Amino acid sequence: MQNPWQADIDAVLAHRWDNGADDFATPDGRLLKGAPFTALESAMYLLELGVSPEHEVLQSIAGRILSGCREDGRIRIAPAGAIYPCQTALALNVLCHMGYDNADTRRAFAYFFNTQEPDGGWKCNKYSFGRGEETECSTPYTTLVALDAFRFSPALREDNRLERAAAFLLRHWDVRRPISPCHYGIGSRFMQAEYPFRGYNLFYYLYVLSFYKSAVRDRRFQEALSTLEGRMIDGQIIVERVSPKLAHLRFCEKGKPSALATRRYHELKCRVRA
Repeated sequence: MQNPWQADIDAVLAHRWDNGADDFATPDGRLLKGAPFTALESAMYLLELGVSPEHEVLQSIAGRILSGCREDGRIRIAPAGAIYPCQTALALNVLCHMGYDNADTRRAFAYFFNTQEPDGGWKCNKYSFGRGEETECSTPYTTLVALDAFRFSPALREDNRLERAAAFLLRHWDVRRPISPCHYGIGSRFMQAEYPFRGYNLFYYLYVLSFYKSAVRDRRFQEALSTLEGRMIDGQIIVERVSPKLAHLRFCEKGKPSALATRRYHELKCRVRA
């Protein structure tokens, strides 16, 4: 049977040379340039639309990621410059969603455990907004993406360090103010359901935390879930925020219900009820 989202798949694939090279990459091999059609993001769109990980483009992107894997667990996604935890998390997350479980992914998981901050999260030490008390905190979005990847790891069921990371994100629900060197906050933009998952927002926050048992029992998770459900219409997720360059795609039209986003919501609810 033909994939019902084939038109969207074709539309995404039509951008595969936009950044100057094949597979959504740049000529010098950058995998996170050209948003929203970066190599890492585009791979996630295609997987969300039901494209097999065996597809030639996804296999090529995976090969590019694997070629950047280092012995210390970090993953280089650009030819030069610092390697920030968020970059490794995003690259690892793609590999995990594609089903990879190998020495490279295991080293990346070990890297995150070895660099976990005292507050439970992970921190990108890039001080674009200067230094202040708030920059001593971990980076919420980096932590969220890392936890998204970790749900594919056996550590999900065995290591309480992941529950510490989930607790850090739950504390942010109470704090609300922008924290970390990157100044991630919980405000009106955060509350808008963004789909596909590509930023720090209420829907992605809940979806990832729903994999962590201690989180779903927490008062703050329940409050966040009630907030999301209060923004739904007729039991469907309405796409409230999406990159303008993605808004023409049928699976994530702004202001309209999304069948695929609603499917993710139902998956979330099943985990909450379990």
